[in-house]
Amino acid sequence: MSAKFQHHKLIILGSGPAGLTAAIYAARAILNPVVVSGREAGGQLMITTDVENYPGFPEGIQGPEMMDLLKAQAARFGTEFFSGDVVEVDFSQRPFKLFLENNDTLTCDSLIISTGASARWLGMDSEKKYSGKGVSACATCDGFFFRDQNVAVVGGGDTALEEALYLANICKSVTLIHRRDEFRGSKIMQKRAIDHEKISIFWDTVVEEVVGNPKDGMTSLKVRNVKTEKVTEHPLTGMFVAIGHIPNTGLFKDKLNLNENGYVKVTPGTTYTSVEGVFASGDVQDHVYRQAVTAAGTGCMAAIDAERWLAEQVG
Repeated sequence: MSAKFQHHKLIILGSGPAGLTAAIYAARAILNPVVVSGREAGGQLMITTDVENYPGFPEGIQGPEMMDLLKAQAARFGTEFFSGDVVEVDFSQRPFKLFLENNDTLTCDSLIISTGASARWLGMDSEKKYSGKGVSACATCDGFFFRDQNVAVVGGGDTALEEALYLANICKSVTLIHRRDEFRGSKIMQKRAIDHEKISIFWDTVVEEVVGNPKDGMTSLKVRNVKTEKVTEHPLTGMFVAIGHIPNTGLFKDKLNLNENGYVKVTPGTTYTSVEGVFASGDVQDHVYRQAVTAAGTGCMAAIDAERWLAEQVG
C-alpha cells in the first residue's frame, strides 16, 4: 500500500511484539491503526529460533512464526501495514508528520513508538554465522537450551555479570570473557560473580573466532589475551554477548526526552512521552527487562493510553 500523503488517527512505528500488540488493541478499539513495519519487520524475534518462555505456547514456537501470528491477528481486526522506514519526524505541531524513505508522508493525531533496541555484537563473521546456533545476546531468553553445558559470557558490565550469574544456575560452567583487567559493573555484582564456584574469568581477553560446524553449531571459542597476544581455544557450546543494547531512537533525538543511554523516557506507570500524543512501548523505553512478553504488555498499555488520550481530544 502506498502512503503518499495520508492522514491517520493512530500510527505505530515498529512491528515487534510491542508494536503488534498495540495494533491488536488499537484495532479492536476501532482506531484503524497503521503499522509502519520498518525494513527489519518483526523485531528481534525474527532472529530468534525457539521461544519457550512466552505464555500460551507449551511446546515453544519459532520467533518468526510467532511474529507472523501476531501480524495476522492485528490484520484480522483491520490494521494496515506499511513497509519501509521513517527517516524523519516532525512533532512540532499536530497532526504529527512522518516522512518515509520513499518520499511519502504520513500524518497522524497520535503515535506509538515501538522501534525496539538492537543488541550490540562483536562484529565477527563467525559470530553472525552461529547466531541462534550457540551464539545469543539474551541469557534469559536462551539459557534454558544450554543447561548442563559449558558456556561463555562476553562483557564486563552489570548486564554481563547478571547474565553470568543467571547462567551459572543452569549451565555446567560459565566463563566470563572481559577485555580489561577489572569489571565495570557494580561492586556487589562483581563480588557475586568472582566468588561463584561455577564462574571462571578470562581477564584482558577478546574473542577471536566462534568455531563450530553445521551439524552441532558452536563447539568451541578461540580467544586472544590482549597483553600476551596468545590465542587459545576452549571447548564451549554457547557464547552470550552482553556488551549492551542500542535503543532505536536516532529519529527522536532532540524531539523527545531520552535518558543518558538513549532510551525514550516515559511517565512512570504509563507510556506517555514528553510530547503529548506520543507514546512509547517495548524495548525502546525498557532497558531493564527486554522480554517479548513485557514488550507486549507495554504495547497493550500504549494502545489504551492512546485510545483514552484521543477520546479526551475529541471530547
